[in-house]
Amino acid sequence: MYAIIEDSGTQIKVSQGDVIRVAKRELAKDAATLTFDQVLMVGGEGEPKIGTPVLKGATVTADVLGEGRTDDVPVVKFKAKNYTRRKSHRQDFLKVKITAIKA
Repeated sequence: MYAIIEDSGTQIKVSQGDVIRVAKRELAKDAATLTFDQVLMVGGEGEPKIGTPVLKGATVTADVLGEGRTDDVPVVKFKAKNYTRRKSHRQDFLKVKITAIKA
């Protein structure tokens, strides 16, 4: 069984047991699970169920494994008259493991 979820404007295809990275968010200190309620589609058993735009009552549950930051992405800005500005960007993320898909 698989599901397509939306998180922070990104659509992600997940199955049970997958380890994915999602956008970092504020969680309680003792929070060990995360629930995604923006489920766009569930498939894998018979006919797929497609939401308009989301499926009512469908959820995907995940365990929080940790948090981290991506690799450096260089950002360079060029303009006339020998002007150059160099920066870099590192995006924060949460690493989660999908434990259950409820249609």
